[in-house]
Amino acid sequence: MSKATPLVGVIMGSDSDWPTMKAACDILDEFDVPYEKKVISAHRTPDDMAEYGKEARDRGIKVIIAGAGGAAHLPGMTAAHTTLPVIGVPVKTSTLSGLDSLYSIVQMPGGVPVATVAIGKAKNAGLLAIRMLSSHEADLANKLQDYHAAMAEESRAKTKNLT
Repeated sequence: MSKATPLVGVIMGSDSDWPTMKAACDILDEFDVPYEKKVISAHRTPDDMAEYGKEARDRGIKVIIAGAGGAAHLPGMTAAHTTLPVIGVPVKTSTLSGLDSLYSIVQMPGGVPVATVAIGKAKNAGLLAIRMLSSHEADLANKLQDYHAAMAEESRAKTKNLT
C-alpha cells in the first residue's frame, strides 16, 4: 500500500472478517490504490462507526468497502452516515453460509443504497471501488483495461486444457 492519502476505506465488523476482506486490500495493492483498513463494529462500537462514516469524505476517502457477517449491519449503517459510495461484502457465516449476511446487506431501505457483491467476494468489491475511482482517474482506467485484457487472454488459453 502506498503512503498517499487513502482513497478507499476498508472496514469490517471483526478481525475474524479479515481473511475475507484481505482480498479487497490485495487487489487495491495490485492497482496501487491507497487505502486504510480498520475493525469498526456497528454493534460494539456504534459511535466509532458513525464517526467514521461522517468524517471519511473530509479525510479524502472516496469509497468505503464494508464487510460484515451475521446481522451484517456495518455496510448499511455506515451508508446511513455518509454520502460516499459504500460497497457491502457479505462474509460467509458458519450458521447460514453467509445468506444471512447477504440478505441483511442487500435489503436496504430506499434512500440508503449499498452496492453489494456476492458472499465472500471482497476482491470484486475492491475492483468495483477501482472502477468507481477510474471514472475520474485515467491511470486507473488504463490499468483496468490491461487487467481485463490479461484476464481475457488467460481465459482464452484455457482452451488448451480441454482434452
